[in-house]
Amino acid sequence: MTLRQKLLLVALCTLALPVAGWLYVRQMETLLREGQAQALVASGRALARSLVVVDAPLPPAGNAWYVQHTPTAITMDGYADDWASLSPWAQNFGKNTRVMLAEDDRWLYFYIDVRATHRRRADADDRLALNADHLIISIASADDAQRYLMASAAPGATTAIALDPEAGVLPDRINAQWQEDGSGFRAEFRLPRGLRLDRFGLGVHLAADGDSEPLTAEARPLLDFSAPLSQELARLAPDGVRVRVLSPDAWLMAQSGKLDLPDLPASERPGWFASLVYRSLLATRLDDEGGWAEDAPRLDLPEVREALQGKPATAWRAGESRGSVVLAAALPIQSGGKLHGVVLLEQPSRSVPLLANRALFGLLLTSFAVLLIAGGVLLLFATRLTFRLRRLRNAAERAQDNDGRLDGPFPLIDATDELGDLARSFARLFEVVGGYTDYLRTLASKLSHELNTPLAIVKSSLDNLDHAGLPPEAEPYLARARDGVARLGALVRAMSEASRMERAIASAEAEDVNLADIVRGCADGYRGLAGDRTLEAVLPPGAVPMHVSPELIAQALDKLFDNALSFTPPGGWLRITLVLTAEGADVELANEGPSLPAAMQGRLFDSLVSLRDKATPGDAPHLGLGLYVVRLVAERHQGSASARNIEGGVAFTLHLKGLPRQRLA
Repeated sequence: MTLRQKLLLVALCTLALPVAGWLYVRQMETLLREGQAQALVASGRALARSLVVVDAPLPPAGNAWYVQHTPTAITMDGYADDWASLSPWAQNFGKNTRVMLAEDDRWLYFYIDVRATHRRRADADDRLALNADHLIISIASADDAQRYLMASAAPGATTAIALDPEAGVLPDRINAQWQEDGSGFRAEFRLPRGLRLDRFGLGVHLAADGDSEPLTAEARPLLDFSAPLSQELARLAPDGVRVRVLSPDAWLMAQSGKLDLPDLPASERPGWFASLVYRSLLATRLDDEGGWAEDAPRLDLPEVREALQGKPATAWRAGESRGSVVLAAALPIQSGGKLHGVVLLEQPSRSVPLLANRALFGLLLTSFAVLLIAGGVLLLFATRLTFRLRRLRNAAERAQDNDGRLDGPFPLIDATDELGDLARSFARLFEVVGGYTDYLRTLASKLSHELNTPLAIVKSSLDNLDHAGLPPEAEPYLARARDGVARLGALVRAMSEASRMERAIASAEAEDVNLADIVRGCADGYRGLAGDRTLEAVLPPGAVPMHVSPELIAQALDKLFDNALSFTPPGGWLRITLVLTAEGADVELANEGPSLPAAMQGRLFDSLVSLRDKATPGDAPHLGLGLYVVRLVAERHQGSASARNIEGGVAFTLHLKGLPRQRLA
């Protein structure tokens, strides 16, 4: 990973800014919602107290029966087909009985469904009816009340018989329908609305339960939607709020207001994307709006149940229009220490989503701008830092390519930061390395000059000892001394030759020649020296004109051939190849032999480096100056020298670009 990529990765840490801002906006949205909820709870508490103070017709405390409204008349047949739209709100009575009550303009309908798998049947006028399965029905109107016994020995029409025949204006008999199936029985009957019934009681006796006590029917008030209470709500309810009053069993008793929002201009209406952002990123919790339907006769919601326990409760849900939410608050209605129901307030709002979305989008735009600026600044800083580091690298590489001597002034040495300190340290280091390299370059000529006189003295002394007539036992020592002097002389001559070669290479003159002719002539001359080894020359078909020094090219090829021949086994192969390149030409000499060690491939062309003592035995001294001369020739021709392992051997390559042309004065 580059430095710029690392700094860009660090710049991504600024993403913590929009995340923190998003959390802040969520918290702000929560605070706004809490403030709005507290205000609505206060309005609901005041409304509940007002209903008690004005003596509004509140639902009675305790259990009651709720009468739903049916738009069509119900057929009395004992089946539940006509009750299908009302059955979701059937009222449970005990563990195995469901009751539904409905009314229209003329009749009050009753439907009783009892689950019983074992039956004992008898008609209502049978003397054993009280021991069989039967119903006790109680109705009341003002001060009049009557109880009825309803039973049937077979499905079909039946009659409920009054148990108190002298009670007021209520009828002595009730015509009903009785139907049965494998799971139980159902009773259906109706009474005229003119009776003005206000209470209804029910008792269920199943012989299979073994209950022998006389059955009673506790009368409960009959409740339905109250128009007078709705009028009181319309007078007391706050503007822009829908208010509903529920009974202690969560039945709808009165309602006022609509969930209407003022129209906004098209430019200010939130789009689908803003609504999606609010619901997915900002809204902490929105309830499902399915249980809050306007036409539901009963609202059995967690907030309503909590209010029935005497505690105010609030809830947020998605609104009907796009980009809106609805706040609902449920508060108990208490009077005289009794719970008379729940007042439920619902207030639609666009302000909270709009404010939250505006804050979030503003934060995102600001964060994005800050992120772009910070990323741009870091990118510029990383680019400048990378450029300065690359200048240091290039200077170091130029110094390394030129044997430790810096090619021009070292960059950034005037900078006052850490890179300036590093540049100055590099400059001092390469200055020392360059001085040491210059010393090593002249060491061979200095040593050869200084060793010539001592060697001449030692050689003349050995000659004088030979003429002095030494005893025979001293002859071997004298011979070894002469051999050592000869080897030292060879070393001195080799070092002198290397020094002369450097000077000769530096002062060599160039001419326009056909490089292919030089390589071909050298290859023809080497075949006689190769012995039993095969030498192949691979040359391009046409001429290869270049501005070079023919003598230096021939000397470099001589050094390469001498090196390759010493490592090629008897019967092996050698190959000289000339290849044209875009910048000049490559001359490659490959030979069969041992591979180069990986650690030595980059040092073979340095001075005083040799592998010959490990490859060819012999007593001839070798200083490792041959490949060094090859490198000097290649660099003189603006090229380089390289070595690599190939299949079955080694290849040495001269990369040549040609000598620069001299201008005539």
